[in-house]
Amino acid sequence: MNPSTLIGIVSGIALLASVLLFSAEDPWLFLDYPSLGIVLFGTMAATFISYPLREVLRIFSLIGTVLRNERLYAQKDIEELVAISRLWLSGNLNAVEKQLEQVANPFLKTGLQLVVDLTPEEDILDLLQWRISRLRAKEHAEAQLFRVMASYAPAFGMLGTLVGLVNLMFLLGDGDMTAIGRQMAIALMTTFYGVLLANLVFKPVAVKLERRTEQRVVLMNMVMQGIAMMSNKRSPALIRETLNSFMAHYHDEINDGRRVSHKKA
Repeated sequence: MNPSTLIGIVSGIALLASVLLFSAEDPWLFLDYPSLGIVLFGTMAATFISYPLREVLRIFSLIGTVLRNERLYAQKDIEELVAISRLWLSGNLNAVEKQLEQVANPFLKTGLQLVVDLTPEEDILDLLQWRISRLRAKEHAEAQLFRVMASYAPAFGMLGTLVGLVNLMFLLGDGDMTAIGRQMAIALMTTFYGVLLANLVFKPVAVKLERRTEQRVVLMNMVMQGIAMMSNKRSPALIRETLNSFMAHYHDEINDGRRVSHKKA
């Protein structure tokens, strides 16, 4: 499992447990199935109305992606690119074809195949940039799905609150305090569940997916830079150093940004 996701899940559970155990007389009062059902089924119903079926069904696989500790293998891609570049410059096309079959990254494999096929550099870069744009658009839409769900959940929480208040108004004249208390619980708990699901599940998943897309785009840009250098018949050693510097500069920018934020805080 992704370490940061695991820490977030454990921290969220610990937060809820501490709040319920130390601030509530009876923690089981916060378990209200009608309220939870209003939020969950209402959110899912609105999502099904908003999106095609095939996109909504991907919710579970996307959650699995967030939970999974996915590695990008940037260094492996660099080494494969350099090795094939060396074989290609030496004119050993049979070895190049055999090496290409072992390349796992489809983006890298496509770029290398186009270079080997003597495709003009401009056409190669146009195709690779189009694939980057397509990936960014596709994964942005996936993250947006969870952001939309995050906006629906509090809204259905408020709907449950209105339902509970309307029922409460009808029961006030009877003086049945048990029924009045039950309706008040539904009125309050639906808002609680809506806010909780939106800010502890749906929004964090969306942010995680967006961050994953950023990392994948950086790696694809690095690969595209290497493909361009190979197409221009740059030396394999220069390609390796350039791509290593590319990735090091990317990580340095992230670390510098964290240090600046820490100092400002």
